[in-house]
Amino acid sequence: MSAISRTEVEYVAKLARLDLTEEEAVKYTEQLNAILEFAGKLNELDTQNVEPTSHVLDVYNVMRDDIERPSVSRELALRNAPDEEDGQFKVPAVME
Repeated sequence: MSAISRTEVEYVAKLARLDLTEEEAVKYTEQLNAILEFAGKLNELDTQNVEPTSHVLDVYNVMRDDIERPSVSRELALRNAPDEEDGQFKVPAVME
């Protein structure tokens, strides 16, 4: 893996609108390069006989069955609404 330069760290910080100090730029460059070095060590492992997985644990659905059942009527749901219009809750606009 190639190393990350300080220039690249500063460029990404600028894109993220982060104002890094001189010390932070040096520190983050060192930290990111340490991460890349560790990832490079993982590439040295022999994974030829390891079956690919999408998750380290067995994943199963814990949701209940979707069963149709009666619901609250529109009139009952809107009964305590502070404001309604055309059978819908009316709320203040959030965008102009």
